[in-house]
Amino acid sequence: MKPKTICKIIVDILMTLVLLFLMGYQFWGDMAHEWAGAGMFLLFILHHILNRHWYQHLFRGRLAPSRIFSLVIDLFLLLDMLGLMASGILLSNHVFAFLDLHGGMSFARLLHMAASYWGFVLMALHLGMHWGMLMGITRKMLRLRQTSRSRRILLPVISGGMAVYGLSVFIRRGLPGYMLVRTRFVFLDFEEPVPLFYLDYLAMMGTFIFIVYYLKKLFGRPSGRKPAKGPQNGKGLW
Repeated sequence: MKPKTICKIIVDILMTLVLLFLMGYQFWGDMAHEWAGAGMFLLFILHHILNRHWYQHLFRGRLAPSRIFSLVIDLFLLLDMLGLMASGILLSNHVFAFLDLHGGMSFARLLHMAASYWGFVLMALHLGMHWGMLMGITRKMLRLRQTSRSRRILLPVISGGMAVYGLSVFIRRGLPGYMLVRTRFVFLDFEEPVPLFYLDYLAMMGTFIFIVYYLKKLFGRPSGRKPAKGPQNGKGLW
């Protein structure tokens, strides 16, 4: 595997882990949250440098439905991350406090809240679009054999059950209300066990990965057709 590909995988894994860390703000405090956010900002820039070819191939190739969907997710994710960074800098009390920015704090808080949950969902959707490629790379790195027929049947059933649980958690934890700004405040349970919190968020992430991955398989390109060149072949923005 090429060093650049390995670097991309490492950056993507780090971004996912940092995202999960950031969602647990109540456990780690304001300063750790800000430094992790600054780290996400640096990873975001590095990711774009490593995937700059995405812009070069943006308008090339056939615009198949799956590619259009992937482009929409990537563009919204880009806008969401920019909104998160801008609002995070405005709200900063530690890392970017030296900028001495004032004004617009109320709007920045609402933007940061909504963008945080939209970013979580959009990143999970993006992972779902590239899940097959990621699993192929993982099998290659670990030198795993192709799954048996029984496992190919069992795995969707298990992942489907986890997706249903994740959807119930998504509703129970009120994420739709936060994303649509139906409330101005996020309920944070400081007494909640940390493992349970992250188990729920992994389940929610798995829900959106499951939905997009199997929709892509269901409505994907028929076998035997030569794939068009461009970002749709596992070379997306994220």
